[in-house]
Amino acid sequence: MKARKEVMELDPYVPGRSKEEIAQEFGVKKEDIIKLGSNENPFGPAESAKQAVIAELDNMNRYPESNLEELKSVMGKYVGLPAEQIIVGGDGADEILDTLAKTFIEEGDEFIVPLPSYMYYEFLFKPYGAVPRYAKWNLDTNTLDLDSVLDAINEKTKFLFLCTPNNPTGALISQDELRAILEKTSKDKGGVCDAIVIIDEAYTEYAETTNVNLLDEYDNIFIIRTLSKVMGLAGMRIGYGLSSKEIIDFMQRIKPVFSLTKLSYVAALATLQDEEFIEYSIEKGIESREYLYNEISKMKKVKVLKSYSNYMAIDLHDSGFTAAEITREFMKRGMIVRDCTSFKGLDEYWIRISICTLEEDKKFIEAMKEILGEE
Repeated sequence: MKARKEVMELDPYVPGRSKEEIAQEFGVKKEDIIKLGSNENPFGPAESAKQAVIAELDNMNRYPESNLEELKSVMGKYVGLPAEQIIVGGDGADEILDTLAKTFIEEGDEFIVPLPSYMYYEFLFKPYGAVPRYAKWNLDTNTLDLDSVLDAINEKTKFLFLCTPNNPTGALISQDELRAILEKTSKDKGGVCDAIVIIDEAYTEYAETTNVNLLDEYDNIFIIRTLSKVMGLAGMRIGYGLSSKEIIDFMQRIKPVFSLTKLSYVAALATLQDEEFIEYSIEKGIESREYLYNEISKMKKVKVLKSYSNYMAIDLHDSGFTAAEITREFMKRGMIVRDCTSFKGLDEYWIRISICTLEEDKKFIEAMKEILGEE
């Protein structure tokens, strides 16, 4: 059996290593392994979410909600938008992106990604016949190369992906830069094409900023959000999108009806209304991030990029290790970090780490000093 040409040519997505793999390969206890490779919330889900899931267990024989009106209403209050401008997915933000592709992509359409950035965008869009064009992220300054993005836009451009904070570098894209891109991709504003600009705000709470206000100014903007990060629900796979009513209405025609499970639904409802948990999660996450950044900044053999997310990229060029070599050293010590070699735009001398509890952070810093031979 032969797969479609687009599938045959697709580079497989490379996920981070699991605890099970590390425990088996290196003989460490699974429960002692510290995960710094998947950008998860190390503080767990809200107690309110756990109780809501327990209370819903007896209803697992029933189909989940289809319209999700209550959840969209709660999300609307959280983001400051009407429910009609919100779409919810049951396979995280990935389902939302896949629905966007199915709704709008025609074979030969182009999409733009500044490199390095989150590579799953390409994985989701290329199977529909879309063609990637690459712009540039400046690693020296950890900023978007705006000119490279504007130069890549042409009459075939259908989508642009702008991750802010950028994954894996952690830096933000300014609203002035976003406006320049939004205007060049809207013919109504004198642009060269009509394209949808996807702003990935998966980590927006850690950055304590958002671009939701731009939805009042532009109708070609789509903001991606998730409950996997600050909300602590990565295992529940809940994502949502914010856009114009017109775009959302088109997507609703093709989106899977029952993709969000009953348990995910009640967990999302409970978490979004738990203001105390959200504030705690943001505060502890930023505390962990700043501790890691400050401690790694003191090390002489590596360079860490300033981040506004729950992860940060580390440059190993002067460390004496490749990413593969140093990740193996960490795995020997029961720690998982992300080898970034698979990120287009990065070479084999970059890793990414994400926040942990402060106790785990301290263990990681000690291990890194030991590996690098730093005092």
